[in-house]
Amino acid sequence: MQTEVMSWFDMEAPIFAFTHCPDVAAAVSANGGFGALGTTRTTVDQFAIDLKWLVEHSPDRPFGVDVMFPSRAPEEFEEMTPAQIRALIPKEHEEFLDHLTAEHGLPVSTAEEKEQWVEEYVTKRLRTHAEAGKRLELVYEHPMAQMMISALGVPPQEYIDRAHDCGMKVASLIGHPKHVQRQLDAGVDILIAAGYEAGGHTGDIASFVLTPQVVDAAGGTPVLHAGGIAKGRQIAAAMALGAQAVWTGSVWLGTSEAETTPVIKDILFEASSGDTMRSRSGSGKPVRRVKGGFIQAWESEGAPRPLPMPLQSVLVEELFGKMDKYQTRSLLSPPAGQTIGMMSGETDVRGVIYDLMVEFGETMAAMEEMFSAE
Repeated sequence: MQTEVMSWFDMEAPIFAFTHCPDVAAAVSANGGFGALGTTRTTVDQFAIDLKWLVEHSPDRPFGVDVMFPSRAPEEFEEMTPAQIRALIPKEHEEFLDHLTAEHGLPVSTAEEKEQWVEEYVTKRLRTHAEAGKRLELVYEHPMAQMMISALGVPPQEYIDRAHDCGMKVASLIGHPKHVQRQLDAGVDILIAAGYEAGGHTGDIASFVLTPQVVDAAGGTPVLHAGGIAKGRQIAAAMALGAQAVWTGSVWLGTSEAETTPVIKDILFEASSGDTMRSRSGSGKPVRRVKGGFIQAWESEGAPRPLPMPLQSVLVEELFGKMDKYQTRSLLSPPAGQTIGMMSGETDVRGVIYDLMVEFGETMAAMEEMFSAE
């Protein structure tokens, strides 16, 4: 089979894979799909290392990069000092986080350590348009970097134009049909309909309802279906809704190539689809995560309301770093979609793509037989 969007990237399987792990992105592209590398969790220097690894290990296959252009993150943050930004965080929130940290046996940072952390985060990883631009500057020079993907808003025109000048396609995730026209007016080439069941930042409309509305509103612009994909028959359903391929994420967290730790893999494999929820406690915008101790604390009675992006990240990312370091299972609330209810054990990227495509083919054949039967 071949759809228009597959032909653009010489794909053999209608599977796009979002991942923060260059090993996964390279393996997906090498096995006929399209790997898209996330850029927001690392510094520019670390992203340069990850990008170099990806290019070296998949030199002849196209890939994409996912950047974050928050639609409502005030531009003034780009001009503020770390001290000025930290001053916007209420004392109540810091005290709540200190209590949560101590309650789970993790070291509570001193005032000086917190100041150093904010300095590091604000200068190297704050989620602003300027930070996204720094990462993209590393990408433009690579001929196999063939797609820029934007999360959380319409990409600024200058970045769309620059990507097009470099021969790249531009895709954008959307969670509501009303967002379609703004993206099209800006020149976006691919729309990703991100349904409620998806992991990470997601909207509140289920994908089975969202995708056909986005397809209808998009006219001839290709649409990818995102949210809950772990089976080949779901790919068939997505294509029936009008999507030209699927956008996947959580299913790759359980692969051997992923950097997911053994503790987090166990959490994912043991969880059901009902063990996740959307919460603003991680970034300030709704993110679907496993309902671990971190999420439950912020959702409990008496907890302060999460701060808007990017302040919530400035507040909590230091604790996330400690959780990752110590693998504090009582707190861990990794981003993941409802797909995890269909994940039961470790596999590898090649195996995931093979299983998806075999079941997809079997489903299409069964449907053809069903409709051709007299």
